[in-house]
Amino acid sequence: MTPFETFERIKELAKKHGLSLIEVNDKAGLGTRSIYHWNKTNPSTNNLKAVADVLHTTTDYLTGKTDDPSMPAKKEHKINQDPTFADLGMPYGGKIPEDLKDTYVDLAKSYFKRHPEMLNKE
Repeated sequence: MTPFETFERIKELAKKHGLSLIEVNDKAGLGTRSIYHWNKTNPSTNNLKAVADVLHTTTDYLTGKTDDPSMPAKKEHKINQDPTFADLGMPYGGKIPEDLKDTYVDLAKSYFKRHPEMLNKE
């Protein structure tokens, strides 16, 4: 894609968002009228990213790598409030074998005797 085509995509999206190119330029924190030079020269990656953020699109759209101007959906990170030992990568599938339970209890008691401040941590 040519610099002019990138510039045209920016101009089109700015119009859809009700913004002038100068407003986009200022919101992106670019130098005075920098965006107008992009019709002949390629912008830096950082400046292009700043403009894409203002226009709620991707740099891939602005540079013609995709024709979809929408932002990709953010992945939701499900937080498990009650992780099991298995969630924490513990051995035995997170289930402590009966013959080892006493060993783990002894280890925990020994640890908390040496570090009682850890009992009151939230």
